[in-house]
Amino acid sequence: MKVQAILSAVVLFLTVNIATAETVHSPQAIEHTKAAITHGEAGHPSVLLEHAQTALTHAKASQQAEPSVHTEQAISHLNAAIESGKNNQAAEGTMHAKKALEHLEMGAKPK
Repeated sequence: MKVQAILSAVVLFLTVNIATAETVHSPQAIEHTKAAITHGEAGHPSVLLEHAQTALTHAKASQQAEPSVHTEQAISHLNAAIESGKNNQAAEGTMHAKKALEHLEMGAKPK
């Protein structure tokens, strides 16, 4: 009986932590992706790169907490934006960041 109660408590704890991780990281990924877009449009590939890398970190954490096809696509576009930033290609990086933002926002909508 005690074992069952302990297992129930552990499952509840993990469920709350996973849900919290998703709700914390998804908005952060969106915020940094928007910043990457702003700087990319301003022609600052190095700052686009910085924000895209931070957005990627949050998107990966969100994906780990709650897997989503949209977050997976966003991660792919953020990786492409990072490569573009590394290659000093602000316009291309911005395009990928915008695609990433579309997917992050679709994934963040209530189900």
